[in-house]
Amino acid sequence: MSFRLIGRVLFVIPVILIGANHLSNAKVMAFMVPSWLPGGIFWVYLTGSALIAAAVAIIAGRMTYYAALGLAVLVFIFALTIHLPGMMKGDGPMRMFSTLSFYKDLAIAGAALFIAGHARLGNHHA
Repeated sequence: MSFRLIGRVLFVIPVILIGANHLSNAKVMAFMVPSWLPGGIFWVYLTGSALIAAAVAIIAGRMTYYAALGLAVLVFIFALTIHLPGMMKGDGPMRMFSTLSFYKDLAIAGAALFIAGHARLGNHHA
């Protein structure tokens, strides 16, 4: 087993679990959808499904560039619209949760861009 494959597996496992968490806890997570965005729980289900779909595409080596790029954009949007505002206005445990989630989303976005960059160079199994 190559380091690339191990790296891809280690990358997609948390993404799949985060996506599954969105789907199984949508009602609890709906409060995190910004109030200016209509649809509430719909966005939780959509983003959970998108996270899982991107992870499956990356591990399968299918449309890796687009899946990784889409994942990077999605979690960067999460960081800016959900977690950054939570860091700014939250306090106590909620502020810590938002801060750690912000850092986690930046890490996922960065790794996804790295994978997309390798896939763009023709190495679809990056």
